[in-house]
Amino acid sequence: MAKNKKLKRVFFYAAIICFLGVNLFPFWIMLMTAFKESAEAISTSPTILPRHITTEHFFDIFNPDIFPFVDYFKNSLITSIAASVIAVIIGIGGAYALARLNFKGRNQINASFYTVYMFSGILIVVPLFKIIASLGLYDTRTSIVITMVVQTLPTAIFMLRSYFETIPKDIEEAAMIDGLSRFQIIIKIMIPLAFAGIVSVFVYCFMVSWNDFLFASIFLSSTDKFTLPIGLNTLFSTPDYVWGRMMAASLITALPVVIMYAISERFIKGGAIEGGVKG
Repeated sequence: MAKNKKLKRVFFYAAIICFLGVNLFPFWIMLMTAFKESAEAISTSPTILPRHITTEHFFDIFNPDIFPFVDYFKNSLITSIAASVIAVIIGIGGAYALARLNFKGRNQINASFYTVYMFSGILIVVPLFKIIASLGLYDTRTSIVITMVVQTLPTAIFMLRSYFETIPKDIEEAAMIDGLSRFQIIIKIMIPLAFAGIVSVFVYCFMVSWNDFLFASIFLSSTDKFTLPIGLNTLFSTPDYVWGRMMAASLITALPVVIMYAISERFIKGGAIEGGVKG
Protein backbone atom coordinates (compact mmCIF):
# COMPACT_ATOMS: atom_id res chain seq x y z
CA MET A 1 0.00 0.00 0.00
CA ALA A 2 2.77 2.42 0.94
CA LYS A 3 4.64 1.44 -2.23
CA ASN A 4 1.60 2.30 -4.37
CA LYS A 5 1.33 5.70 -2.71
CA LYS A 6 4.98 6.41 -3.43
CA LEU A 7 4.56 5.39 -7.07
CA LYS A 8 1.50 7.61 -7.43
CA ARG A 9 3.41 10.50 -5.90
CA VAL A 10 6.35 9.93 -8.25
CA PHE A 11 4.07 9.83 -11.29
CA PHE A 12 2.21 12.91 -10.04
CA TYR A 13 5.35 15.02 -9.67
CA ALA A 14 6.77 13.66 -12.93
CA ALA A 15 3.57 14.73 -14.71
CA ILE A 16 3.80 18.20 -13.16
CA ILE A 17 7.44 18.55 -14.23
CA CYS A 18 6.59 17.48 -17.78
CA PHE A 19 3.64 19.87 -17.89
CA LEU A 20 5.75 22.79 -16.64
CA GLY A 21 8.55 21.89 -19.03
CA VAL A 22 6.28 21.93 -22.06
CA ASN A 23 4.64 25.20 -21.04
CA LEU A 24 7.77 27.03 -19.93
CA PHE A 25 10.01 25.92 -22.80
CA PRO A 26 8.75 28.63 -25.23
CA PHE A 27 9.41 31.29 -22.58
CA TRP A 28 12.90 29.91 -22.05
CA ILE A 29 13.59 30.13 -25.79
CA MET A 30 12.24 33.68 -25.83
CA LEU A 31 14.49 34.65 -22.93
CA MET A 32 17.58 33.07 -24.46
CA THR A 33 16.88 34.60 -27.89
CA ALA A 34 16.68 38.05 -26.30
CA PHE A 35 20.29 37.62 -25.11
CA LYS A 36 21.63 36.14 -28.36
CA GLU A 37 23.44 38.11 -31.04
CA SER A 38 21.38 38.72 -34.18
CA ALA A 39 23.35 36.27 -36.33
CA GLU A 40 23.05 33.50 -33.75
CA ALA A 41 19.30 34.08 -33.28
CA ILE A 42 18.60 33.31 -36.97
CA SER A 43 21.22 30.61 -37.32
CA THR A 44 20.16 27.33 -38.96
CA SER A 45 21.91 25.56 -36.08
CA PRO A 46 19.82 26.67 -33.10
CA THR A 47 21.29 26.70 -29.62
CA ILE A 48 19.54 26.42 -26.28
CA LEU A 49 21.99 28.77 -24.55
CA PRO A 50 23.54 31.84 -26.23
CA ARG A 51 27.18 31.45 -27.23
CA HIS A 52 27.80 35.14 -26.57
CA ILE A 53 25.44 36.96 -24.21
CA THR A 54 24.47 40.45 -25.31
CA THR A 55 22.06 43.04 -23.91
CA GLU A 56 22.06 45.24 -27.01
CA HIS A 57 18.49 44.22 -27.92
CA PHE A 58 17.14 45.60 -24.65
CA PHE A 59 18.92 48.90 -25.26
CA ASP A 60 17.69 48.98 -28.87
CA ILE A 61 14.01 48.75 -27.99
CA PHE A 62 14.36 51.78 -25.72
CA ASN A 63 15.95 53.75 -28.57
CA PRO A 64 13.13 55.92 -30.02
CA ASP A 65 14.87 55.97 -33.40
CA ILE A 66 14.52 52.20 -33.63
CA PHE A 67 11.32 51.46 -31.70
CA PRO A 68 9.12 53.86 -29.65
CA PHE A 69 8.67 51.26 -26.92
CA VAL A 70 8.27 53.82 -24.12
CA ASP A 71 5.40 55.59 -25.93
CA TYR A 72 3.60 52.31 -26.60
CA PHE A 73 4.17 51.22 -23.01
CA LYS A 74 2.71 54.48 -21.70
CA ASN A 75 -0.37 54.16 -23.93
CA SER A 76 -0.97 50.58 -22.78
CA LEU A 77 -0.50 51.52 -19.14
CA ILE A 78 -2.90 54.48 -19.30
CA THR A 79 -5.68 52.62 -21.12
CA SER A 80 -5.31 49.42 -19.05
CA ILE A 81 -5.37 51.17 -15.67
CA ALA A 82 -8.25 53.46 -16.68
CA ALA A 83 -10.35 50.59 -18.05
CA SER A 84 -9.62 48.40 -15.01
CA VAL A 85 -10.48 51.12 -12.48
CA ILE A 86 -13.75 51.98 -14.27
CA ALA A 87 -14.73 48.32 -14.61
CA VAL A 88 -14.02 47.67 -10.91
CA ILE A 89 -15.94 50.77 -9.74
CA ILE A 90 -18.99 49.96 -11.86
CA GLY A 91 -18.62 46.28 -11.04
CA ILE A 92 -18.74 46.94 -7.28
CA GLY A 93 -22.04 48.78 -7.60
CA GLY A 94 -23.56 46.21 -9.96
CA ALA A 95 -22.31 43.24 -7.93
CA TYR A 96 -23.66 44.64 -4.67
CA ALA A 97 -27.07 45.26 -6.24
CA LEU A 98 -27.24 41.70 -7.57
CA ALA A 99 -25.96 40.17 -4.33
CA ARG A 100 -28.06 42.10 -1.82
CA LEU A 101 -31.01 43.90 -3.44
CA ASN A 102 -34.25 42.30 -4.56
CA PHE A 103 -35.64 43.73 -7.78
CA LYS A 104 -37.52 42.52 -10.82
CA GLY A 105 -35.31 40.72 -13.35
CA ARG A 106 -32.47 40.06 -10.90
CA ASN A 107 -32.38 36.31 -11.54
CA GLN A 108 -32.52 36.81 -15.31
CA ILE A 109 -29.59 39.22 -15.16
CA ASN A 110 -27.57 36.79 -13.05
CA ALA A 111 -28.28 33.97 -15.49
CA SER A 112 -27.38 35.99 -18.59
CA PHE A 113 -23.94 37.32 -17.63
CA TYR A 114 -21.86 34.98 -19.71
CA THR A 115 -24.08 35.00 -22.79
CA VAL A 116 -21.87 37.81 -24.08
CA TYR A 117 -18.92 35.39 -24.08
CA MET A 118 -20.80 32.85 -26.17
CA PHE A 119 -19.96 34.95 -29.21
CA SER A 120 -16.61 35.95 -30.61
CA GLY A 121 -15.41 39.49 -29.90
CA ILE A 122 -15.28 40.17 -33.63
CA LEU A 123 -19.11 40.11 -33.71
CA ILE A 124 -19.39 43.28 -31.60
CA VAL A 125 -16.70 45.17 -33.50
CA VAL A 126 -19.09 46.66 -36.08
CA PRO A 127 -21.70 48.00 -33.61
CA LEU A 128 -18.95 49.24 -31.28
CA PHE A 129 -17.18 50.92 -34.20
CA LYS A 130 -20.39 52.72 -35.20
CA ILE A 131 -20.94 53.90 -31.63
CA ILE A 132 -17.33 55.03 -31.22
CA ALA A 133 -17.33 56.82 -34.60
CA SER A 134 -20.65 58.55 -33.95
CA LEU A 135 -19.31 59.84 -30.63
CA GLY A 136 -16.20 61.20 -32.36
CA LEU A 137 -13.91 58.99 -30.32
CA TYR A 138 -12.24 57.07 -33.14
CA ASP A 139 -8.44 56.99 -32.86
CA THR A 140 -8.47 58.03 -29.20
CA ARG A 141 -7.41 56.26 -26.02
CA THR A 142 -10.97 56.75 -24.76
CA SER A 143 -12.28 54.38 -27.44
CA ILE A 144 -10.00 51.60 -26.15
CA VAL A 145 -10.99 52.28 -22.54
CA ILE A 146 -14.70 52.03 -23.45
CA THR A 147 -14.27 48.77 -25.39
CA MET A 148 -12.19 47.21 -22.63
CA VAL A 149 -14.80 48.13 -20.03
CA VAL A 150 -17.44 46.51 -22.25
CA GLN A 151 -15.27 43.40 -22.52
CA THR A 152 -14.41 43.01 -18.84
CA LEU A 153 -17.44 44.37 -16.97
CA PRO A 154 -19.62 41.20 -17.13
CA THR A 155 -16.87 39.09 -15.57
CA ALA A 156 -16.04 41.83 -13.05
CA ILE A 157 -19.65 41.96 -11.83
CA PHE A 158 -19.96 38.17 -11.82
CA MET A 159 -16.79 37.67 -9.78
CA LEU A 160 -17.47 40.48 -7.31
CA ARG A 161 -21.05 39.30 -6.76
CA SER A 162 -19.68 35.91 -5.73
CA TYR A 163 -17.34 37.57 -3.21
CA PHE A 164 -20.09 39.80 -1.80
CA GLU A 165 -22.38 36.81 -1.33
CA THR A 166 -19.80 35.20 0.99
CA ILE A 167 -20.03 38.14 3.41
CA PRO A 168 -22.59 37.45 6.17
CA LYS A 169 -25.68 39.63 6.02
CA ASP A 170 -25.55 40.00 9.80
CA ILE A 171 -22.66 42.42 9.40
CA GLU A 172 -24.73 44.68 7.13
CA GLU A 173 -27.77 44.46 9.38
CA ALA A 174 -25.67 45.55 12.34
CA ALA A 175 -24.29 48.43 10.29
CA MET A 176 -27.79 49.53 9.31
CA ILE A 177 -28.82 49.51 12.98
CA ASP A 178 -25.85 51.82 13.60
CA GLY A 179 -27.28 54.18 10.98
CA LEU A 180 -25.09 53.45 7.94
CA SER A 181 -26.58 53.93 4.48
CA ARG A 182 -26.20 51.47 1.61
CA PHE A 183 -23.42 53.57 0.11
CA GLN A 184 -21.59 53.73 3.45
CA ILE A 185 -21.95 49.97 3.85
CA ILE A 186 -20.33 49.42 0.45
CA ILE A 187 -17.45 51.78 1.23
CA LYS A 188 -16.81 50.86 4.88
CA ILE A 189 -17.76 47.18 4.98
CA MET A 190 -18.12 45.45 1.63
CA ILE A 191 -15.00 46.83 -0.05
CA PRO A 192 -12.62 46.11 2.88
CA LEU A 193 -14.02 42.61 3.41
CA ALA A 194 -14.00 41.76 -0.31
CA PHE A 195 -10.68 43.45 -0.99
CA ALA A 196 -9.11 40.18 -2.17
CA GLY A 197 -11.84 39.80 -4.77
CA ILE A 198 -11.51 43.41 -5.88
CA VAL A 199 -7.75 42.99 -6.37
CA SER A 200 -8.21 39.78 -8.34
CA VAL A 201 -10.86 41.42 -10.54
CA PHE A 202 -8.60 44.43 -11.13
CA VAL A 203 -5.74 42.11 -12.16
CA TYR A 204 -8.07 40.25 -14.53
CA CYS A 205 -9.33 43.47 -16.15
CA PHE A 206 -5.79 44.82 -16.43
CA MET A 207 -4.55 41.62 -18.06
CA VAL A 208 -7.35 41.62 -20.66
CA SER A 209 -6.83 45.30 -21.46
CA TRP A 210 -3.04 45.03 -21.55
CA ASN A 211 -3.07 42.11 -24.00
CA ASP A 212 -5.85 43.39 -26.27
CA PHE A 213 -4.97 43.39 -29.95
CA LEU A 214 -8.28 43.12 -31.80
CA PHE A 215 -9.99 46.32 -30.69
CA ALA A 216 -6.80 48.39 -30.53
CA SER A 217 -5.95 47.46 -34.12
CA ILE A 218 -9.41 48.58 -35.28
CA PHE A 219 -10.04 51.71 -33.22
CA LEU A 220 -6.52 53.19 -33.42
CA SER A 221 -4.79 54.45 -36.56
CA SER A 222 -2.20 56.96 -35.28
CA THR A 223 1.13 55.41 -34.37
CA ASP A 224 1.57 57.77 -31.42
CA LYS A 225 -1.54 56.21 -29.81
CA PHE A 226 -0.65 52.57 -30.44
CA THR A 227 -0.59 50.18 -27.50
CA LEU A 228 2.16 47.60 -27.05
CA PRO A 229 0.45 44.66 -28.85
CA ILE A 230 -0.07 46.85 -31.93
CA GLY A 231 3.40 48.35 -31.62
CA LEU A 232 5.04 44.92 -31.47
CA ASN A 233 3.10 43.90 -34.56
CA THR A 234 4.31 46.96 -36.49
CA LEU A 235 7.89 46.14 -35.54
CA PHE A 236 7.65 43.06 -37.77
CA SER A 237 7.28 45.26 -40.87
CA THR A 238 10.14 47.66 -40.14
CA PRO A 239 13.77 47.41 -41.32
CA ASP A 240 14.80 47.37 -37.65
CA TYR A 241 13.02 44.07 -37.02
CA VAL A 242 15.27 41.37 -35.60
CA TRP A 243 14.36 38.35 -33.48
CA GLY A 244 16.38 39.53 -30.50
CA ARG A 245 14.57 42.85 -30.33
CA MET A 246 11.19 41.16 -30.67
CA MET A 247 11.95 38.76 -27.85
CA ALA A 248 13.33 41.52 -25.61
CA ALA A 249 10.28 43.70 -26.25
CA SER A 250 7.94 40.76 -25.61
CA LEU A 251 9.63 39.95 -22.30
CA ILE A 252 9.35 43.51 -21.02
CA THR A 253 5.75 43.69 -22.25
CA ALA A 254 4.89 40.68 -20.07
CA LEU A 255 6.55 42.12 -16.96
CA PRO A 256 3.70 44.41 -15.71
CA VAL A 257 1.21 41.54 -15.53
CA VAL A 258 3.76 39.24 -13.86
CA ILE A 259 4.70 41.92 -11.32
CA MET A 260 1.05 42.70 -10.61
CA TYR A 261 0.30 39.04 -9.95
CA ALA A 262 3.32 38.74 -7.68
CA ILE A 263 2.38 41.81 -5.64
CA SER A 264 -1.29 40.90 -5.35
CA GLU A 265 -0.75 37.19 -4.69
CA ARG A 266 -1.49 37.40 -0.98
CA PHE A 267 -4.75 39.24 -1.67
CA ILE A 268 -5.86 36.85 -4.41
CA LYS A 269 -5.14 33.81 -2.21
CA GLY A 270 -6.78 35.25 0.85
CA GLY A 271 -10.00 37.03 1.42
CA ALA A 272 -10.90 35.65 4.80
CA ILE A 273 -13.41 37.82 6.61
CA GLU A 274 -12.02 39.51 9.68
CA GLY A 275 -14.44 41.07 12.06
CA GLY A 276 -17.94 40.32 13.15
CA VAL A 277 -21.26 41.68 14.24
CA LYS A 278 -21.04 44.56 16.64
CA GLY A 279 -22.90 43.56 19.77
